[in-house]
Amino acid sequence: MYKALGFLFVGLASLGVFLPVLPCTPFLLLAAACFSKSSKKWYNWLLNNKTFGGMIRDWEEHRCIARRSKNIALFSIITFGGYSVFFALSNLYAKVGTCLILLCGIFVVSKLKVCKK
Repeated sequence: MYKALGFLFVGLASLGVFLPVLPCTPFLLLAAACFSKSSKKWYNWLLNNKTFGGMIRDWEEHRCIARRSKNIALFSIITFGGYSVFFALSNLYAKVGTCLILLCGIFVVSKLKVCKK
């Protein structure tokens, strides 16, 4: 079950690379956690992956993310979330709910430690 979840999370993270509203990093961290419990082979593949490996190692070893990743995350939340609130949603309750979710996301991302490199 953990291996299947790991592949699901890798797929979602891969989509997150191209879709600005879907976060990449949390899904990668979930995939790494699942693979670490189910498959050493796939866990090592993820850690040695050119695109994703550094991000996972930084989190596992230092509990930090790169400044660029943090800035991209905040920019994406504000830009695309703001677009949804101001242009795509017409219901007041949906706008307020979306704002609350966006504020939670901004709060969580802003509290993440930046790696010192």
